[in-house]
Amino acid sequence: MKSEVSLGKHFFGTATVGERGQIVIPSEARKKMEINPGDKLLVVGHPHGHGVFIFSVDQAQSFISQIQDDLARLDDVEEVEEDAG
Repeated sequence: MKSEVSLGKHFFGTATVGERGQIVIPSEARKKMEINPGDKLLVVGHPHGHGVFIFSVDQAQSFISQIQDDLARLDDVEEVEEDAG
């Protein structure tokens, strides 16, 4: 079954690149994504060169840490299964 994803609640409008390469993140997006003045953002290029993604560095670090913890637990489970088998 194909699920449909609506971008409506994640679409915040447009941003214009200024003379110095700066953009203003729309206010609604900053509020919803909890982006505050002074926050560090990670800017990642689209793999096919068609744009950029912007992530909070803190959220990216937290996400990566969670993945590392999950992988470590998976390794522990696999070791226990190997010892039992």
